[in-house]
Amino acid sequence: MKRLLIVHFSRTGGSRQLAEAARDGARDAGEVELEFLTAGAAGPDDLLAADGYLFACPENLAAIAGGMKEFFDRSYYSVLGKIEGRPYAAIICAGSDGENAKKQLERICTGWRLKRIADTPIVNVKTQTPEEILADKTIPEDRLAEARNLGATLAAGLEMGVF
Repeated sequence: MKRLLIVHFSRTGGSRQLAEAARDGARDAGEVELEFLTAGAAGPDDLLAADGYLFACPENLAAIAGGMKEFFDRSYYSVLGKIEGRPYAAIICAGSDGENAKKQLERICTGWRLKRIADTPIVNVKTQTPEEILADKTIPEDRLAEARNLGATLAAGLEMGVF
């Protein structure tokens, strides 16, 4: 059975909601083993044990959030050259833009020689003030549906051997 690893980081709940939606979509799509971990709990062994990946994180200060970056820092060289060609998808939750976080995450995955299976959606929650930025987020249903579809696509493709 193929294994899908979902790694997420979230301070205010937006990225967690998106990761959970992707997980639910993957669960409903096919027969894959799911590993759902926070960035703090995930590491190189989890990456090596998986056949595909979904990464979900917020953009903070025009970069991927520090907790997710720390996961990549801890894992990068340990798996370099060992996971090439495996499929991945990603989701960015951002307050206004998200493009730099998207580029940074995709560049890391390019360095690992992973195969991106879909465009990386940026879910813009339109927060500008410190109070809005620090507040718990509620992701709109249409964006959660998009995340479910992304998880389902990745899981179905893994199960069928398309990726």
